[in-house]
Amino acid sequence: MATNAPADQNPTAAGTEAPKPKTEKELAREALKKEKQAKFEAKKAKLEAEKAAKGATKEKKEKKPKAVAEPVPEYVEETPKGEKKILKSLDDPAFKSYNPAVVESAWYDWWEKEGFFEPEFTADGQVKPEGVFMVPAPPPNVTGALHIGHALTIAIQDTLIRWNRMLGKTVLFLPGFDHAGISTQSVVEKMLWKKEGKTRHDLGRPKFTGLVWDWKQEYHDRIKNQLKRMGASYDWTREAFTMDEKLSKAVLEAFVRLHDEGIIYRANRLVNWCCQLNTTLSNLEVDNIEIPGRTLLSVPGYKEKVEFGIIVSFAYEMEGSDEKVIVATTRPETMLGDTAIAVHPDDERYKHLIGKFAKHPFVDRRLPIVADDYVEKDFGTGCVKITPAHDPNDFAIGERHNLDFINILNDDGTFNETCGEKFAGMKRFEARKVVIEELTKLGLYVETKDNPMSVPLCNKSKDVIEPKMKPQWWVKQKAMAGAAMKAVKDGEIKIRPAVSEREFFTWLEKIQDWCISRQLWWGHQAPAYYVHLGEEEHDAPGNDDKMWVVAHTKELAEEKAREKFPGQKFTLAQDPDVLDTWFSSGLFPFSTLGWPDKTPDMASFYPNSLLETGWDILFFWVARMIMLGIKMTGSIPFNEVFCHSLVRDSEGRKMSKSLGNVVDPLDIINGASLESLHAKLMLGNLDPSEVGRATTYQKTAFPDGIPQCGSDALHFALCHYTTGGRDINMDIKVVDGYRKFCNKMYQATKFAMMRLEDGFVPKPTSKVTGQESLVEKWILHKLNKAAQNTNQALEERNFLVATDEIYRYWLYEFCDVYIENSKPLILEGTPEQKRSAQDTLYTALEGALLLIHPFMPFVTEELWQRLPRRPEDKTRTVCKASYPTFVEEFNDPQAEKDYDLVFAIVKAARSLTVEYSIKDKAEVFVHSKDAETAKTVSEQKASITALVKGLEKLESVSDVSAIPEGCTVNVVSEKCSVYLLVKGRVDVDSEIAKTQKKIAKTTDSRKRLEKAMAVGDYKTKVKAEVQEADKQRLKDFAAEEKTLEELVAKFETLRA
Repeated sequence: MATNAPADQNPTAAGTEAPKPKTEKELAREALKKEKQAKFEAKKAKLEAEKAAKGATKEKKEKKPKAVAEPVPEYVEETPKGEKKILKSLDDPAFKSYNPAVVESAWYDWWEKEGFFEPEFTADGQVKPEGVFMVPAPPPNVTGALHIGHALTIAIQDTLIRWNRMLGKTVLFLPGFDHAGISTQSVVEKMLWKKEGKTRHDLGRPKFTGLVWDWKQEYHDRIKNQLKRMGASYDWTREAFTMDEKLSKAVLEAFVRLHDEGIIYRANRLVNWCCQLNTTLSNLEVDNIEIPGRTLLSVPGYKEKVEFGIIVSFAYEMEGSDEKVIVATTRPETMLGDTAIAVHPDDERYKHLIGKFAKHPFVDRRLPIVADDYVEKDFGTGCVKITPAHDPNDFAIGERHNLDFINILNDDGTFNETCGEKFAGMKRFEARKVVIEELTKLGLYVETKDNPMSVPLCNKSKDVIEPKMKPQWWVKQKAMAGAAMKAVKDGEIKIRPAVSEREFFTWLEKIQDWCISRQLWWGHQAPAYYVHLGEEEHDAPGNDDKMWVVAHTKELAEEKAREKFPGQKFTLAQDPDVLDTWFSSGLFPFSTLGWPDKTPDMASFYPNSLLETGWDILFFWVARMIMLGIKMTGSIPFNEVFCHSLVRDSEGRKMSKSLGNVVDPLDIINGASLESLHAKLMLGNLDPSEVGRATTYQKTAFPDGIPQCGSDALHFALCHYTTGGRDINMDIKVVDGYRKFCNKMYQATKFAMMRLEDGFVPKPTSKVTGQESLVEKWILHKLNKAAQNTNQALEERNFLVATDEIYRYWLYEFCDVYIENSKPLILEGTPEQKRSAQDTLYTALEGALLLIHPFMPFVTEELWQRLPRRPEDKTRTVCKASYPTFVEEFNDPQAEKDYDLVFAIVKAARSLTVEYSIKDKAEVFVHSKDAETAKTVSEQKASITALVKGLEKLESVSDVSAIPEGCTVNVVSEKCSVYLLVKGRVDVDSEIAKTQKKIAKTTDSRKRLEKAMAVGDYKTKVKAEVQEADKQRLKDFAAEEKTLEELVAKFETLRA
């Protein structure tokens, strides 16, 4: 039965002892514990009640119908084309939030019409005293549309151009387009076949080239639109095309001069022949793929895959005996062109055969056995089949031994009549199988084995390249390469990064003569004429190399022919071949400026300042420009080469149309749905088999399509990606992140302009008055540092550092600190304080916009135009405004140090109030351990109070004993700690445990740093400034441990 009797009246059970009476202290502690428990239960009940109330409110709110936001009407640009943009109110629905389509409209047409991108000269037509900066744009091919790799090139170049323009220099950014002989003709031929089922031969040369000119115009306009949308600040009045009259004149002049000097010559030599494109290729246009062994490869024109990575052995019978010699080859079909068998002169096995003949099994041909040191005795059988007309090594042996050079291949990849009736007209890889079958029938086949090998592929058509004898025009390059290397070694030309310079030397040291003939119809037709003696007209040139004359025109060629063959009648036939595209491109730095004429542009802009391009065309283009530039003008073509990275997709793969990962920059600027990306695949020349693979990739990479990012975000992202590495793995999410950054800038500028108020007129200059508050001095110092570091980074072509500097200033210094921390001065300060803070806000904002303009041209123009101008400032566009540079009077390291301390205190106090959920009546104590810190805290007390929400009391103390019990702490440095009074507002036991965890973490950090500093070579390998920073970190860790331990001790007293 239960009882309510007091304990001392309650009888004990039999056999049990009465409880020991509690001491007075124990009773008091028990009472305190009960009181705390009661408070805890009351607080808990209160929280649950508040939670329930909130839930009920939420429920009610959820029941209310949601207000539907009115849709923002589609933006329609009202500015007439070419006029200055009509600036609407930022309260207009289209301008309330950042929209790249709205911000980027109209500006480019105005820039172009006003001539802002044209170079400025002095009154007498000379380069300005600030200097000259000229960049020739690597001319994009007129084969289609630009991809993201082109966007990277433009972002880097345009950034440097705009920066130098803002530095006041005479600046020229020269645009151009390349006719891209092989690529363009190939694309148009595919299109012609796809649409009409016709070849170029069905149309004839004049009509076909007319079709290509139409194609060129269409895609030229498309590319030009892309370039403008990306903000490229080209001087379009100087636009060049490699086949326009001015540049074609330079091509003729260069060819004639080099031929007259004997540098260009005619020779029947082995070339890289592409059967699919029916043209010669340079070594640089051939991709050598390595295969480990037997591999089946797809070859254009063959339904079945072709076997590579094997070596076939077969025997030749000796003439007049039963002996056989066994040879091996990776290309058995070429045995139809064999004209000898080579052995080493010291090989005892075959000495007796030297000078004798083997019999060809399929054609009436005797093959001499020749001795040559090229043969390795111990490799294979020691016998090597020689095919001089179809193998580079055999070609050299053929010349040494005066062998027959028998061409077995037609231009289309079929065998000709020299191969015998059975093989004539047969396709080369079909003949491969038949040769082995026939050898087997004759008992001459030996075996087939796996063989690692390199397969040469045309990098345009992916056809297997055939070495083939062709009479072509060649350029001697050894001497020109020597001059080019000397220019770089002597420092006349700087190549960056260093890895590209090393590759430049490696290639030029091994350079061979350059075949510049191409069997195409689209391009510069060689100004070479074959002289046919007699009166009979001939459509094609003959084969005698002595009968050629080279001249600018047919009339001049006739004069040369009369001089060469006086008194004889003749007719001329122009070489139908065109020149390698890279020949005309190699003249680009000076042909665009009017060479060979002595023009004002040649005088002002040659040598060019900078050649910026991808490292993958360092040899195709850059090396040839240097060689031809020095040879043709007597001067280097440019002072500097900067090779940027190659853009790959987010999976690290090279951009390829067949993979579907080629991204149109306009799709990033405008945004694109997944469906529209799929649709674009169907518009190109992709094989149906490749469309499926490309579609799959797009679904993986862009499941929701591509978000609208805008030109500025793309421009900034690509520059930030430029680290000097070889590759960039492009991720659209990164670009989208910078679009959000654009929005931050946009909103911050709107907010800052609201703080400036209507009618604000800035001071005539940014010169300081001496009355600036600490935060003003701090932001001006930060602007100064950002300007200094950005200019230095751009000078060094360090785009990562430049973008980081600007991003940090905008986001973490201007937006996060000054805009917020100047609020008390502007809203609550004296008239003098308010005006000073506004003037500094203007300087800091204008500086921010100018700093980032080269990287984000559109949004900066949009925002800068809305700022009031300083009196007497007549600058019409941000493009021509002065770029921020280091200003000595803004340099204030002490202000930086002091306000960094203030802001650290603010962050520490905010962190504590958030951590302990103290939203009002907060009491903070700042413990300063030296006089300098105490002085700064005392002077900035009002500023700190204004910046910490809910702060009711702030005290600066120099003695830790002045800090009341029941405080928690955040250690700022060894000289400063921030305390927050939490007594009565937190659970003490929980705070002790939390603080002990902080101690353990700090101790662990200190020990790890001590261990790192104790390493043997630490003092010799680690920079002095890093060692000093490590020493300071050790002091800070020690101070933090001590302060936290003292805090635990204070919390312990609260338990009593």
